[in-house]
Amino acid sequence: MSDTPEPSGPQASQEPSLDEQIAAYQREFRDLDPQVEKVVSALGRLNRRMNVAYGRQVADLGISNAEWEVLKTLVLSGAPYRLGPGELAKRLGLTPAAMTHRIDRMAGEGLVTRDRDENNRVRVIVELTDEGRQKWLEAMRMATAFEEELLQDLSAEERGSLGEMLIRLLRRVELTQPDAGGRLTDLD
Repeated sequence: MSDTPEPSGPQASQEPSLDEQIAAYQREFRDLDPQVEKVVSALGRLNRRMNVAYGRQVADLGISNAEWEVLKTLVLSGAPYRLGPGELAKRLGLTPAAMTHRIDRMAGEGLVTRDRDENNRVRVIVELTDEGRQKWLEAMRMATAFEEELLQDLSAEERGSLGEMLIRLLRRVELTQPDAGGRLTDLD
């Protein structure tokens, strides 16, 4: 029996517990390391559920996860929060066509502007608007509260240790799968 509380609600009845999943895998694939499977399955489920929670938060702000990604990328680029569509597409792992579609939608919503570069009239620049920055800030406030609640049962030392362990796993994936930062298909 696992020490970890199992989820309740509609999702719980549709998905086996991690212990049940691992037992089923072991029946079918005897070479399975249950400790490894527990870690990767728990990470996968946690990632999926966190993405749903974040999606609900940004939806409450009237934006999509896809739009949130663009806002975040522009903020990460630093003031004045401007990038070309090609650079945005590259950083988000999207095709240029998908990026154009996303920018069109966001410009129509007032989250970004799209203008010609004054120094190179062929080049287009996408810039975060004040409204887009406010949406980003509010999403960050909501995410911070959610993340604090998520980690409330861990001490500061445990949070630090967990963070370091996850970074080691991330580095391993980045080393062995250097192209895994993009997407196999567009989300739009």
